[in-house]
Amino acid sequence: MKTEDLIARIHAEIAELEAADAATAEDRKAVELDQQSVGRLSRMDAMQVQAMAQAESRRRTQRIVALKAALKRAAEDELGYCQECGDPIAEGRLQLDPAATLCIDCARGSG
Repeated sequence: MKTEDLIARIHAEIAELEAADAATAEDRKAVELDQQSVGRLSRMDAMQVQAMAQAESRRRTQRIVALKAALKRAAEDELGYCQECGDPIAEGRLQLDPAATLCIDCARGSG
């Protein structure tokens, strides 16, 4: 897979993650405690939805950080090379995760 193709996939994934984060911003807002407008169980459900949305947002943010680090490696002509041993990362591994930083041997701990 060409570096340009990986970079395009990375940019597309970042855009998708940022759009998903923006779409769920409302779910992450504080839950109001007005018992007149929301019953106790409904408020608990809203708090659970909020907690799940916040956790998902953290996961998206971590993924965006990893993808942006991959873009930085691409700018330094290091994208697709293991950060542990320096060997090329298998194309299949990069197709699954263009932000992969380790070859399969180093990821397994045998590199």
